Amino acid sequence: MKMMTKATILTSSVLLIVGLMATSLPAPPAGKKEVRVYHNELKLIPDPKPLLADHPEFVQPVEDVRRYEAPRLIDDAGANLSVRGWRFSYNARGIIEVPNRLKAAKTAIVVVHPWGVDDGQGWRTPQPAGAAFACTPEKNQLMLKHGEKVINPFLRKLRSKVGMVLYSLPGKGDPIRRKLYRSMSRTPSAAERREGKKLLSAKLNSFRYRGAGIPKRIQLSSGKPVIDYFRQFRGLDATAKYNNKGYWDLPIPVMKTINVAPNDVVVYDGEGYDAMKRFLQKNGIEHVLVCGYHADMCVCSTTAGYENLRRDFNTFLVGDAVQATLPANSSSRYATNQAVSYAALDVFITQTSWVKLDAKAKVSAGN
Repeated sequence: MKMMTKATILTSSVLLIVGLMATSLPAPPAGKKEVRVYHNELKLIPDPKPLLADHPEFVQPVEDVRRYEAPRLIDDAGANLSVRGWRFSYNARGIIEVPNRLKAAKTAIVVVHPWGVDDGQGWRTPQPAGAAFACTPEKNQLMLKHGEKVINPFLRKLRSKVGMVLYSLPGKGDPIRRKLYRSMSRTPSAAERREGKKLLSAKLNSFRYRGAGIPKRIQLSSGKPVIDYFRQFRGLDATAKYNNKGYWDLPIPVMKTINVAPNDVVVYDGEGYDAMKRFLQKNGIEHVLVCGYHADMCVCSTTAGYENLRRDFNTFLVGDAVQATLPANSSSRYATNQAVSYAALDVFITQTSWVKLDAKAKVSAGN
């Protein structure tokens, strides 16, 4: 066999990576023909300021030595919402910033998995070793603070202007949460919401949040103690052993630090993406701003994650309105930087301060 050179190996590796990335790209919408030519003229931005620098306690700012300005990509008729986005391109050798003009009424904000745990609603992290959401009570408090300081003000600013605000939660629409939140199929009355709140509190507070502790004795084989050690003492185990049986059957609420308005909609992972897609399209949604938890997992790959949404909608990930998982760290700012930077290969990144309403334009209230 002919020996491969280093150059040949490197070329093959690059081609493999490019091929894998290409297979993940969304296909063009069926039945639609491209009738517009976009002039992809990139102009170098001199001395650009760091990106995602408004909330450094939650996201480490993004810096790159080369940034470009590109022409406007989306320019809706009657646009009243400015959404500047950026993406990273290895082929362009840097970050590309793209201005957009959207119609607010055609835009939805989706908050992925804002779980209400350890926030006073009753759902709690099981003791002494259970795990949920950010996996420890202390880390959960960081997520709740982020919801209060970043996501809630963002929603408050835009809620009455955009077409829709949605939250995604695990499971299916159980009777309690259907009374508490508007869903894709019904809107509860004020009386039902009050009843749902009481039922939620009673249900969550009646559970025994107690599981087993970490193992005190681990059986080791003579030859492979590391394998035995990790098999019996995993880094993350949220099964009934530590969380107690029935924990994941409880109705997970939206975190209390985010104020859910009566017309906000909760979608459930168990309903599937197709149902959510049809619901958004039926309500005239063309653009989606994605927020939520966790940027490296749920925000990208669950029902309402951007990997699904970017195939059917003009999708922007709000980079400072997400948080990533943070094992072995007291903050998720660096992990969030990395998760958002990786997402920038296939989706536009924006930030809360880059989503601006045009005060001079006539704005239609959302649903």
